[in-house]
Amino acid sequence: MSIDPSAVPTQELADGTRIPAIGLGTFGSDHIAPSRVATAVGHAISFGYRHVDTASVYGNEADIGAVLNRQLRRGVARDDLWISSKLWNDSHDPAQVARACETSLRDLGLEHLDAYLVHWPFSNHHRVGATVHDRATDARPFSPDRYLATWQAMESLVDRGLVRHIGTSNMTQPKFDAVLEQMRIRPAVNQMEIHPHHQQPALVRFLTAERIVPIGFCPIGSPARPARDRTPDDSSPTDDPVVVEIATRHGLHPATLCVAWACQRGHIPIPFSTTPANIEANLRAACSVTLDEAEMTAIASADQNCRLIKGQVFLWRDGQDWRDLWDVDGVIAC
Repeated sequence: MSIDPSAVPTQELADGTRIPAIGLGTFGSDHIAPSRVATAVGHAISFGYRHVDTASVYGNEADIGAVLNRQLRRGVARDDLWISSKLWNDSHDPAQVARACETSLRDLGLEHLDAYLVHWPFSNHHRVGATVHDRATDARPFSPDRYLATWQAMESLVDRGLVRHIGTSNMTQPKFDAVLEQMRIRPAVNQMEIHPHHQQPALVRFLTAERIVPIGFCPIGSPARPARDRTPDDSSPTDDPVVVEIATRHGLHPATLCVAWACQRGHIPIPFSTTPANIEANLRAACSVTLDEAEMTAIASADQNCRLIKGQVFLWRDGQDWRDLWDVDGVIAC
């Protein structure tokens, strides 16, 4: 039985807009055909989801667009949907931003996006199926001036009515500190890796204080992530004894427990799945599972500070450590 979309919890953005507190991610381009991802989107919307997270680099927006339009023809109201896309790294030049957004709109068959995010804070990009050693020939470090130029072009999309909200992704607090006060339109959301083994509490607190809603990708730990992001020290939140024990107590799969935990913690999870049963279980958990204070405290103690999406392909020099991307010492690497 499907879930009434009005029963799905929401989060409030700084401007008062409500965003569904769980979405369906669509990053499967490394291993899943676009048509299969699009079918999952159709199933999710039919079941009760109203939040779909996409990106041009995923290579499946045209397929997703065909499904979205079928859903709209069947009576789903456009204003009830929250559709996000992202500006890829090869279009950070301000002259390219509008063209990239218009391409996503055309592929998705939409007149506007509810949110459009700067996918990474770097213009460095990579080929599909890149290995850990791949680097863009013109790769360079984060620049506040370049980022703000891109952001001003993003703001123009709001002015034109192509986008309702703009946001960031894969940012760090030092990078926010370098640009936030110079933004005319502040980010509505920041998308970031969050799961029980990488909870990022300091950044979540910072975003909450700035009224930027955190959206957590990889909420179950991305077991199917690309090989380039895997290292021997990686851990799995769904295998964590604390997570497993609490999930068992609630009669849930550990992955579903991770989704419920995210919703209750106050950030928005966007789990990706093409399996109908898992898609449904995640939404049910967001709507009906409540963890008590002791359980939330226990999961907080399970944090391993284990980043799984490391982003090595966005480095700009040979021999760099992936941690340079994440400003772990509080200083922007150059």
